[in-house]
Formats: sequence, C-alpha cells, structure tokens
Amino acid sequence: MPTTPAYAAPSAKAPLAPFSVERREPGPHDVLIDIHYCGVCHSDIHQARDEWGGALFPMVPGHEIVGRVAQAGGSVSRYKVGDAVGVGCFVDSCREWSWCRKGEEQYCDRGMNSTYNGRERNGQPTYGGYSTRITVDENYVLRIPESLPLDRAAPLLCAGITTYSPLKSYGLKAGDSLAIVGLGGLGHMGVKLGKALGAEVTVLSTSPSKEKDAKALGAAHFAATSNKDTFQKLARKFDFILDTVSAEHDYNAYLNLLKTDGTMILVGAPETPSKIGAFSLIGRRLKLGGSMIGGIRETQEMLDFCAKHNVASDVEVIPIQKINEAYERMLKGDVRYRFVIDLNSLKK
Repeated sequence: MPTTPAYAAPSAKAPLAPFSVERREPGPHDVLIDIHYCGVCHSDIHQARDEWGGALFPMVPGHEIVGRVAQAGGSVSRYKVGDAVGVGCFVDSCREWSWCRKGEEQYCDRGMNSTYNGRERNGQPTYGGYSTRITVDENYVLRIPESLPLDRAAPLLCAGITTYSPLKSYGLKAGDSLAIVGLGGLGHMGVKLGKALGAEVTVLSTSPSKEKDAKALGAAHFAATSNKDTFQKLARKFDFILDTVSAEHDYNAYLNLLKTDGTMILVGAPETPSKIGAFSLIGRRLKLGGSMIGGIRETQEMLDFCAKHNVASDVEVIPIQKINEAYERMLKGDVRYRFVIDLNSLKK
C-alpha cells in the first residue's frame, strides 16, 4: 500500500504537521476507506498534548471519520465500493470476552483498540482520521445513512454516540426533564438528541450569550450558571443532568438541581479529580454515573435514529492546514459547534 498523507503531532504540545503513514493492504474482511471528513474532538487536543498521559508519538489524531469504501476484501459481506461509511473511537477489540459478545466493545475486558493513540492487535500503532485513507475490519465500520450529510455526520461517531448512549442506558424517557451542562461539541448534540427522545431540555451554561443558540437547537429553557441565583431557582427541578463540561467545576452544586431519585451523568473529562460530598447523594437517593461512547450495534442504532429524526451536528468545515488554529479556537470556545476537517485539502 502506498504511503497515506496525514497530519501528526510529532511530540507532546508540538504543532501538528504533515506526515505520512502506511496503511495495511485490505485483508479478507477489511475495507479500505477514502476519508472525506474527520471531526475534531476535544479529546484530540488532550491526547496530542499528552494531558491524559501515556501518549504514543508521532500521533495522527481523529476518531470521527466518514468517507466511502474504496476497496473491499474478498470476504466482506456488509459493504461494497462506494458505500458511505464511518469509523468511530475504536477499530478492533478482543471479540471473545463478555462485553464484546454483548456488543459493548467499548468496554472490552482486554481493552478496545482505539482508532488512534493505541495499538492494533499485532502491536502496531494506530493512526487516526487526520489522513486520507484508513483500513478497518468491516465489523468495526458503521454505515452512514444516505440522508445524513457526510460532513455533519462525522461528529456523530463520537459526540453523537457519547450523548446518545447515556441517555438511553440510564433510562431517559419522553416527558422527563433533562438539563444539559455546557453547550459545546457534546452539549449541542445532547440538546438535539434529548429533544428527539422526547425530553424537556434545559441548557445550563456559563455564557448567557448562548441562550439564542440553545433554543434554536431545541432547548425549551436556558439558564446562565454565572448568575448567583440560578442554582437556588432550579433546585430539585430535573430528572436527569447530562454534564458535558471538561473544565473543573463543582459537581455538588449541580447534584442539588436533581429531583429525588434523579440521575447525573458525566461525559466530560476534567483533567483534575473532583470532590463529591456524600450528603450530595444520600439525602435524596441520587445517582451519579458516567458513560463513554457506545458499541458498534448502539452506534449504528444512533446513526439510524439521527437519520430518522433529522439530527446532525452543527459544524464548521476547515482545511487540514488550519488544524492548529482550530485547536486554539476550541480552547477558547470559538466554534459552533464542531470543527470538521475536509480531507480533500490533504489530497491537493
């Protein structure tokens, strides 16, 4: 296989720069995908800057990958050349132990093989979607419904499933009151999916300027958490809280906004551990949980749900040459609401 153009972080905190990777020739069950778009997740920044530790360099980020099948192995049964497909946060798993057998490969007992900053089963490093092509086993490829625009579908492979999976898994139902904390890449998908699932959605944000956007996205209500009286006014109001914020903040204050038996779900990942007071939970039998992405089965379910309900990400499409600028803008919250790389810019 000829080398594949890419962009990589050569070391922690170094700017991303042109790079090339070797993609394997498709085996019997592999598909070779021409990548058209790749979403830019905040975790790309965390990992490219080794903020979570254990990073492998050089690193080609990107796990919100969409494109079309360019070549299919001889035994591939699910896809054919030209099909619109996607690749999310992992490209393999053990396939043997309990969670893989349940279709929850993200919780693989032996560890899922992440799309980048990880290793294949043979020990070779994985390289992600900031590149023009990728080879993946058909069992870890998603079908993108034709009604979804490819650029707006890309973030669904992480931001979409990261918010859909916990809302489903923790039992959100039509008519429930749902608060979304933060209105960024994850939060804006939480609003759209929460509304599509029938919940009454409130956005809680530190930025009063986001109220118009929140309501345009489908929120019924908005509250600025920068106002001192917000937490008092909204005490015991919500059945569910989906917390998407990756910056340090006080979980105890938000727990107080839950009704008795309410549930707060964390999908954001602050760098520093947070303190939880026992009395924040035990007084009203509250539940505090977490979630990350979903398995292949559930991710396909989410994509089909989004196609049915006309849900897609709000994106700003950029050329790969602007990725370092995009990272800096993301850190300032200057994106509405997800950067997506047009990989045609790397093919020129």
